[in-house]
Amino acid sequence: MRRLDELHLEHPVYGSRRLRELLRREGQVVNRKRVSRLLQIMGIEAIYPRPFSSQPQAGHRICPYLLEGLDITGPNQVWCADITYVPMAYGYMYLVAVMDWWSRYVLGWELSNSQEAEFCVRAWESSLELGHGVPLISNTDQGSQFTSEAFLDAVESAGTEVSMDGRGRCLDNRFIERLWRSVKYEDIYLQDYGDGLAAGRGLARWFAEYNNERPHQGLNYATPAQYYLDPDGHGARPVVWA
Repeated sequence: MRRLDELHLEHPVYGSRRLRELLRREGQVVNRKRVSRLLQIMGIEAIYPRPFSSQPQAGHRICPYLLEGLDITGPNQVWCADITYVPMAYGYMYLVAVMDWWSRYVLGWELSNSQEAEFCVRAWESSLELGHGVPLISNTDQGSQFTSEAFLDAVESAGTEVSMDGRGRCLDNRFIERLWRSVKYEDIYLQDYGDGLAAGRGLARWFAEYNNERPHQGLNYATPAQYYLDPDGHGARPVVWA
């Protein structure tokens, strides 16, 4: 599972057949059925246009995609959230993060040993407490955590509209996908955390550095915190589509 996670970051468009072939070239005898099962456990899917970017739970409410044609020009206009698999020395966990789309600022994150919706709700609620405002739109994929009634209620009760990636929207969470690549190569893979407590402490340090110290090329080498906390000084403009 650790190696599949690494290969997915290197080749995000590869499905189970190609990943199986890469593993076989490395001497790991594995069939496609097992690769598919492990990818499902990790919550990993190849990135390419298809009817659904992530499968919702049967009966869960699916919301329309709201970002088409929107010019996102400042903080708290759109927040996005996503989940990734976290390999550790002994077992694995899942990490969710909530990010401000415009500034790339990580507002909240949570670790969990399961993919239940509760840890996503906690990350959203902590983001509301720590953020400097309430977003107009929350954008996620159609995964069962984000289509759960608990998560939808937490978002909508804050007065935020819900947007979900749909057909052909495979790149809409590209900013947070880049975040996953950074945190894994710069921290998780290097540290090889032994348990959730150690991972939590280490990730807290990494996210603090990411927000406050790390120059971001996409932000003209400012930090996400500089953009989020001083938007006027970094060219933010009022929203025109609300």
